[in-house]
Amino acid sequence: MKTICFYFQIHQPFRLKRYRFFDIGRDHYYYDDFNNEEIIKEIARKSYIPANNAILEMIKSSEKQFKVAFSISGVALEQLEIYVPEFIDSMKELVATGCVEFLAETYSHSLSSLKDPEEFERQVKMHSDKIKALFGQTPTVFRNTELIYSDDLSEQISYMGFKGVITEGAKHILGWKSPNYVYESATNPNLKILLKNYKFSDDICFNFSKYNWSEYPLTADKFINWISTLPESERVVNLFMNYEVLGSMQPAGTGIFDFFKALPRFAKEKSINFMTPSQIIDNYQSVGVFSVTHPISWADEERDTSAWLGNTLQKEACDRLYSIGERVRLCKDRRILQDWDYLQSSDHFYYMSTKRKSDGAMHQLFSPYDSPYEAFTNYMNVLSDFIIRVQQQYPSSIENEELNALLTTIQNQGEAIQKLEDKITRMKDASKIKEKEKEAKPA
Repeated sequence: MKTICFYFQIHQPFRLKRYRFFDIGRDHYYYDDFNNEEIIKEIARKSYIPANNAILEMIKSSEKQFKVAFSISGVALEQLEIYVPEFIDSMKELVATGCVEFLAETYSHSLSSLKDPEEFERQVKMHSDKIKALFGQTPTVFRNTELIYSDDLSEQISYMGFKGVITEGAKHILGWKSPNYVYESATNPNLKILLKNYKFSDDICFNFSKYNWSEYPLTADKFINWISTLPESERVVNLFMNYEVLGSMQPAGTGIFDFFKALPRFAKEKSINFMTPSQIIDNYQSVGVFSVTHPISWADEERDTSAWLGNTLQKEACDRLYSIGERVRLCKDRRILQDWDYLQSSDHFYYMSTKRKSDGAMHQLFSPYDSPYEAFTNYMNVLSDFIIRVQQQYPSSIENEELNALLTTIQNQGEAIQKLEDKITRMKDASKIKEKEKEAKPA
């Protein structure tokens, strides 16, 4: 029997407002609230809400045989809580069916896994805590930002306690091998790897409404038949995509919702079932090692990290941001910590890409800027102000080690003072009790 694993990504960054050089040191609020609210509400109206309704219908009509997984960034969840709380309610209704699994990722949808291991671990924990608080699940399978993965990263992912990770079935890594199996990490055989079948996923994401596509129109029975005719040994087909495919990237008028709703019925006819990532890991054995010496992702033709770190502008911005990570983590200022999370979203660096042809067109499609250079300038202005605020609390003239030692000393002194104050309070209370007892005794 073959198994389909659907996973959907939901992410929206906090987009920056136009921030001029002359705003540095004067304006500490960086976000385009109007644009952020408008975009998240529009996408929720066209995609997220109707998609949730469709999936709930699929689960009920299939008698809970349809299963699905989501990875929702923390910054997206914050915006949905503020602007589209009904989405959170509809997602909780999906969770109540027992057919939905949440994956862990970085809270900010960040590049911290490539730049700052300590920050990476902090964000993953922060994200898992958010999912637990909202939906009552503790994720056991990890999905990194844009499916970024490497052997080095697998060690830390395994250390954080995850039993599986999902990433891109990159052709230049797989070679002759198929993505339709469960693999294992080259550094830890207990960490299982699920690979995206990019051909089938892209047929839905990008080809579904293309009139000049040789397979147009794509129907549910045709799609399921493709999967059923795969070699018998290829039993796991991972379909990973953005949730916006349902209703936004592929508008409702294309028939995308009808296509999805029909999948469980045709899958049942072909004895194909659905599982979540953790169920696949629990039910299928690994067939071998998936080794990745240099980071891969699901973006662009290269399937590497060049979408975010492919040019000098991107590297300069990213390096400068993470150069202050250690100091920010020492900070207790809520606003600084919040800005730190929002400024890490990978989208800011994606907008700075100078790629051309089809990849370049895709970058510009999602960018709110007229050019990569405008994106870089705006971000660096914001980052300059942010760094000033951090340095005002923790001057750069003091080394990180020295600063950490001073803060530890202050914290220890504060704890010692608190203990003494508690002791004095207890002594005063005991003294008052004795005085009352003495007064209560008959003369």
